[in-house]
Amino acid sequence: MTRVRPGHPYPLGATWDGEGVNFALFSENGTGVELCLFDRAEDQTQSRIVPLSERDQFVWHAYLPDVRPGQLYGYRVHGPYAPKQGHRFNPAMLLLDPYARAISGPITWSTALCAYRAGDPLEDLSLNTVDSAPHMPRCVVVETAFSWGDDRPPRTPWNRTVIY
Repeated sequence: MTRVRPGHPYPLGATWDGEGVNFALFSENGTGVELCLFDRAEDQTQSRIVPLSERDQFVWHAYLPDVRPGQLYGYRVHGPYAPKQGHRFNPAMLLLDPYARAISGPITWSTALCAYRAGDPLEDLSLNTVDSAPHMPRCVVVETAFSWGDDRPPRTPWNRTVIY
């Protein structure tokens, strides 16, 4: 069971705060967003799906207190599939977070990556319902804080300091 809290709409992306991770994704026309969590890069399907039920100013968000840096994830966004109106929402497609700080794994070519059914008479107006996850890289939650470790100030006297 994954614990989920409302989280915050800012900052966008996956942000580790030392205790958990806030996930935030912008989608003005989406009707639902699912956060897909993967245990390992080689997993063909997600291990957990977390619906993002909170939305502020078109930003879908959630806070997961049990998630840590290194977690692999992607999104599935629901909404209208109306190509003639400019909407191509397709929850079969695993999407990368546009604000991800790292991704892991290669893209492996497959027709599952196409939003439309290859060879369909409707061409790019058709809807491909094959899961793209086995062929997509994953986003990675990263630790952004810099650990200074054993670093110390240089304590160089001003009369011996050169600034350039």
